[in-house]
Amino acid sequence: MSEKTIPILPCQFIQPVLDFYTALGFEVTFQQKSPNPFAVVERGGIELQFFGMKKYEPTESFSTCYVLTDDVDTLYEEFRAGLKAAYGRIPTRGLPRIGPLKDMSYGVRQFLMSDPGGNCIRIGKKTSQDQHHRPAPKETFARALHNAALFADSHEDPLGAAKIIDRVLRLEDEPTRVQLLRLLVLRADVAGRLGDDERAVAPAGRGRRGPTPGRGTGVRPGRPGAARGAARLVFLTGG
Repeated sequence: MSEKTIPILPCQFIQPVLDFYTALGFEVTFQQKSPNPFAVVERGGIELQFFGMKKYEPTESFSTCYVLTDDVDTLYEEFRAGLKAAYGRIPTRGLPRIGPLKDMSYGVRQFLMSDPGGNCIRIGKKTSQDQHHRPAPKETFARALHNAALFADSHEDPLGAAKIIDRVLRLEDEPTRVQLLRLLVLRADVAGRLGDDERAVAPAGRGRRGPTPGRGTGVRPGRPGAARGAARLVFLTGG
């Protein structure tokens, strides 16, 4: 006896969702318009089903599912290439979007993507048999990095991540150079995901003794290339 689980996910309109998954290399294997909008897409061992709801609001969606793979890096690169070919860019905010590929603290290497229907598809590979969250570090700045990364890349809450980073950078205590640069890299990343949204949190000052994020480091969170610039500084300083 064998079993298979197939997620059935909501969307407001079927066609934009099908266009998105077609760009990722999926095949539309079934589609109907009446008596209710419904469609199926497949790619290898992945099958996703969708139903249409006119009053559904994609930006308020909580729908999600997890896809396990033994080669998350290849899927990530293929999906990014497909999105760039279809949209002329790789969408990283709004709908649809694809997030960064990250090694998480609970034993998976994964990325998150959201389709035009607001469904969050989590795609990952197990890197440990222990799927529990690792304890957060006790040191203040290491703990902030740990928690902000979870907010940004697991909860899909870049605003929450920004608040954590801004709060810790207001403290009188000093992070190490590497910690500061890593905080700025992540802050620039989440600022990019937030775009010009009114909810975006402006980088806070470091207090009387510390620098303001973006000053004296060559990094200005929210500007294109800021994260890459900070990452280069980490490399040059041995972080």
